Amino acid sequence: MNISSDRDRLSQKKTLEFLRHELKATEMVTVYRSDRDCHFDRGIYCALIPSDQIERALSKSTWDLSHGSGVPGTVEELILGEWKPKYLRYGDDSGVEPLVIDREFHGIREDYKEISEEFRLFHNLYHDRRSDEYLKIDDAGNVVRVAVVKPDLIQIRLKEIRQFLAVKEMHLSIQFDCVEHSAHWLEELEIKKGGVEQRHGLMFWRLYYDDFGGSGSHKAYSRLWGKRLVEPLPKSKSGFWGFAEKPEEKHVEFIIDVDEDGDEVTHTCNPDALANFFGTNPDAPDYLTPVHFSKQVLDKYYQEPGKYSVEDSLLRCGRLWIMDIDNHHSDKVCAWLGDLGRDLPYNEQLHWQSFNISPEGGMSEIYLGRQLMVQAMESDQPDLLFKEQYDDLQKLCIEHLGWHLLQPLVSDDQHHLQSLRIPAANEQRDFDELILSLTKILIDSLHVKRLNSLLSDEQKEGVGEGGIARLEAVLASRNAEDATEHITFLRNLQSLRSSSSAHRKGKKYKKIAKQFDVDGQNLRDVFSGILWQALDFLNFLIPLVQGGRVENAEENRAEEMYAILNEMVGFVDSGATDGSVNHDDLIYELRTKP
Repeated sequence: MNISSDRDRLSQKKTLEFLRHELKATEMVTVYRSDRDCHFDRGIYCALIPSDQIERALSKSTWDLSHGSGVPGTVEELILGEWKPKYLRYGDDSGVEPLVIDREFHGIREDYKEISEEFRLFHNLYHDRRSDEYLKIDDAGNVVRVAVVKPDLIQIRLKEIRQFLAVKEMHLSIQFDCVEHSAHWLEELEIKKGGVEQRHGLMFWRLYYDDFGGSGSHKAYSRLWGKRLVEPLPKSKSGFWGFAEKPEEKHVEFIIDVDEDGDEVTHTCNPDALANFFGTNPDAPDYLTPVHFSKQVLDKYYQEPGKYSVEDSLLRCGRLWIMDIDNHHSDKVCAWLGDLGRDLPYNEQLHWQSFNISPEGGMSEIYLGRQLMVQAMESDQPDLLFKEQYDDLQKLCIEHLGWHLLQPLVSDDQHHLQSLRIPAANEQRDFDELILSLTKILIDSLHVKRLNSLLSDEQKEGVGEGGIARLEAVLASRNAEDATEHITFLRNLQSLRSSSSAHRKGKKYKKIAKQFDVDGQNLRDVFSGILWQALDFLNFLIPLVQGGRVENAEENRAEEMYAILNEMVGFVDSGATDGSVNHDDLIYELRTKP
């Protein structure tokens, strides 16, 4: 580098600008950093300083907490002429605490940094181990990234830091030590040896210039070190129960009617502003006023099945909130006005408001019968019925077979079942994705190995590969009536998946599409029809399983045990000195393993 650029770099102007810039509440603040190359060596570490020690901390540039400090330790105190040990949570009684802790294992295991346990518990942070991020889930179910941990960098969001500081009555000290090297001497750079100290608000630093002694490529250097304090929020903004102020409740307005001029009539969903059976607010709309929404309102929840669950008459967000919904219509979703205000967080009310439509018709008879007449009524929507019958089949298989005819989806595939629905829009993409999901549930999940075990060697002759062929052979060997139409459906479904979702669409797709009348209907109706056929297939299997037409549970369990032993004996270490295997213990161990 030339003299001019080295002189500018040694001034550490850019580093100071970074350290002094205005911090925003949503900013990820660097609380640990180790960064070096042939031209510089920069480090940041932090400490928690009691608020009554601000002036002491800002009276010097030296750090208040060094790497490796802030961990439990012992000191000796002279008590009545005798030295006695005293345990200290943070190693000394200065009141300074760590936010980032060095974990060191003497080269036997890899060293790493971790964020204070108290901070993590204060905000109830979830640790995503794959990304090494810490996430905060609020009462509405929103997920916010609060901290990111990397080997040489740790960042924490400012808002959560300041909330933590508020309750602890402390300041965060961002301590820095940054060295820049030059291949030129100070004299060549026209810089004088020495340093200067400065304090500006809650920041104190020292910038020092000198030449290196001895030989080497580095001749001069500058060192910038000091600290910047971050103040806490008011305790009322801490978000911590007992200190935080109660947030203002907000509610949105929804369309509840259309007047004689065709204008939409709206009203707040605030339950406290609605009429009820007890005479409250007699001039206001009733709590049980129907509100109508386009079907797309539920797409958001179907697209995040790990967070939300759309069920028969229910919408859930984990264990945080739940709302009754009328999802027994083909073209809309309805809900009670009061439920929208009582059960949905404000940001969810805004989401529903964007899909609010003028009322046309009323609540479904099924929903009204359940809600107002307390009647046990079955849904008439194939997607809801399919999930119910699928669950019933799984339970019956375990009860009567001891194994699943349709193997349960692994965790990474669960979304195929959870998001299965009649699509809200007539979009090819949605249709293809749903065909793929249904195929995974009904065809890819067929337990080929178990089905194969139900066939004799003679019955296996001429049987094709794959689950459908094996199921067909088993059904034929049991003389199951009406099996042909269900096998045909499965083969058509598999062909539709293969020619649409899995590959480019061509002549094969057009041919199989005719089987489902894809060109003659909109895709929503096509998939609804496919779901009805899928439901018929489940209803075909259930009595076969219940009636023992597939196989006997007790016999199957014995076969299962011997199958396990046949696979495992010979390479399982039994732990016995004579080389024998305790079969009963082994079977129990294998069956109870996840």
